[in-house]
Amino acid sequence: MVQIERLVDLKPAYQRQAAVLALWRWRAPVLAFELDAEWGVDQAALESLFRLAASPAGEQSDRAYRRAIAELCTAPLFTSEVDPDTVQLFQLETISSLLAFGELLDRPGVDEAERVVESSAGLANYLDDLVEGSFYSHPSQEAHRQYLADLASEGYFGSRNFAVESACHGVLRALPDSAGLLDSSTGRELLALCEDFGEELVTTMLWLRTTGH
Repeated sequence: MVQIERLVDLKPAYQRQAAVLALWRWRAPVLAFELDAEWGVDQAALESLFRLAASPAGEQSDRAYRRAIAELCTAPLFTSEVDPDTVQLFQLETISSLLAFGELLDRPGVDEAERVVESSAGLANYLDDLVEGSFYSHPSQEAHRQYLADLASEGYFGSRNFAVESACHGVLRALPDSAGLLDSSTGRELLALCEDFGEELVTTMLWLRTTGH
């Protein structure tokens, strides 16, 4: 697969940063909507995990991330059955990706990084399926069609995710491999690019919830 080959071409430090950027694309959708109170998960704790992931790699930040994950896993969410609605499903999958990033810290390598990157692509494709299956026309339907016509591709959000991912991977080698993404102007630009895509996701997820999907 193209994505695996591109990750393999990156050194481990950049594979880790690619995983962080994949996480960051779903940061806004997780934080824009309230979490189910019965899950017992604090949004501030999730925000902290995102920021720790984007911090410089090192024993101190990695230990802080593992400690935050261990605390998160004590929430009732992890010992109870849940019946999520559409938005909550995306939240749960993103929380799962945050856990997977913790495993990447324990076992650095392309396979663990791929899990996080592929999760972002899978969620984007799933969102396309939900939009396609809706009884209502997406408010940006024509703009999405034009975007896809220019690319000769199918699935707006899947295509947008791939475009953002490609743009990020193309710049990663220019970053200091010991720096966190929040610590350089280029890194912050990449995070902002992912954040912009995340805001698009939020808008569509809100539309899906409003239309009763």
